[in-house]
Amino acid sequence: MKKYFAELVGTFVLVFGGVGSAVFAGKHIGFEGVAFAFGLSLLAMVYTIGPISGCHINPAVTFGVLLSRKIGGKDAVMYVIAQILGAIIAAWLILTIARGIPGGYVASVSGLGANGFGMHSPDLYSMHAAFHTEIILTAFLVLTVLGATDIKAPVGFAGLAIGLVLTLIHLVSIPIDNTSVNPARSIGPALFVGGWAIQQLWLFIVAPLIGAAIAAGIYAVIRTPEERVITTRTAERSLGSQQQERGRHTT
Repeated sequence: MKKYFAELVGTFVLVFGGVGSAVFAGKHIGFEGVAFAFGLSLLAMVYTIGPISGCHINPAVTFGVLLSRKIGGKDAVMYVIAQILGAIIAAWLILTIARGIPGGYVASVSGLGANGFGMHSPDLYSMHAAFHTEIILTAFLVLTVLGATDIKAPVGFAGLAIGLVLTLIHLVSIPIDNTSVNPARSIGPALFVGGWAIQQLWLFIVAPLIGAAIAAGIYAVIRTPEERVITTRTAERSLGSQQQERGRHTT
């Protein structure tokens, strides 16, 4: 249960930190600030909950990890449920706080950082543009997660790679559709915005899952077949020697 709760908490931090920055501070920090808020939130969580759950905090990542046989089916389902719950809680709290501004805050009008295309895209990008963007950039993210947590990857650097690629992804795609690459991140705000956000939500579920599958396929091709597969949780833990060294200094 601890790893499922860790996924809930991690997704909460990602959504509250990223979407919260857009809702509360977007006009002050701009797209670049929001991009770094998402990237830093993920980077922090990799080092915080990575040793517990592997820090997927994204159904698309969990799907890619499942296809790469780094997680079992039961755990994958429970991870996704926890991630969605964490995103919903974060979106609800963001809305609750936003309503404290003078004049109030209406999610269906102001958007609550929801993902959208067409009239609901920051720069009015089409559905096809958003769809292709989500596939490509989710593949970036999932491939980075799979590679950075590979058994041959440098120990201790996964968080940096994963956090930085999410920042890059947001720098590219916030103007297109507010950036999803994470179905849970999209579901949370959409439930409170309703209307158009629910109608367009399918794209931000389907496209990231396609991108994750593509990334898993690429990873299967480029990795050495005889390499031992390790879980993301194992990859994001410190080495046994490091743990022993820390243990000697706890008293």
